[in-house]
Amino acid sequence: MAEATFHVFRGDAKGGDLVTYGVPVTEGMVVLDGIHYIQAHLDGTLACRWNCKAAKCGSCSAEINGHPRLMCKTRVDDFKGEPITVRPMKAFPVIKDLVSDVSWNYRVNKQIPPFTPSPYDPGPWKMYPEDVERLFEFRKCIECFLCQDVCHVLREHDGFDRYMGPRFMVRVAALEMHPKDTLSRTDLLRGSGGIGFCNITKCCEEVCPEHIHITDNAIIPLKERMADDYFDPWRSLLRVFGKKKEPRGT
Repeated sequence: MAEATFHVFRGDAKGGDLVTYGVPVTEGMVVLDGIHYIQAHLDGTLACRWNCKAAKCGSCSAEINGHPRLMCKTRVDDFKGEPITVRPMKAFPVIKDLVSDVSWNYRVNKQIPPFTPSPYDPGPWKMYPEDVERLFEFRKCIECFLCQDVCHVLREHDGFDRYMGPRFMVRVAALEMHPKDTLSRTDLLRGSGGIGFCNITKCCEEVCPEHIHITDNAIIPLKERMADDYFDPWRSLLRVFGKKKEPRGT
């Protein structure tokens, strides 16, 4: 049986190093299978986070040969016999081995005002198919945080105090573009949301396992809304006095 060489980070917040393991290759094997083999047969102390093994829970995010990817969605035979190096996500603190502390994301999430329908519109609500289709893309997010990991504002510039990151631009977009939501969040985007720090490199789109068009369909429309609200005189008055959104096409 062929064998794959795995270099796996072992350590914690104080430091660590790569440890090499030989793992038998089976048909259809993914990187997470290799990690499980190591845990079961070579070193039971290796820590990793996973749940569904179906690319739907977003738990097994890691950096595989330098690229942020889901371990359960990365086939071993894609590397054609080359060594496979697995490290934890770089942007977040390491807890142990391949497990990162992503709790910062949940604290950011709490800053976003929830869905706010009009109290004078109790329903039943009617939505057009195009509105549902537009929101469905954002609802596909599995919160793997690979887009946060690859975002250069967070990863390279440690901008956790000034930019929420692409994951939360997607969440804000889902709320802002909901036809029944009435609350404007452009103050948040311009302030602590830090949308101005995104310079549209689209690196977040490249790593998204759900292929969400994060920059084209979420961040750019939000930037346009923010610019309208702050620099269009009429909408600026609405922002100051009403905090309500004016109906828009996007």
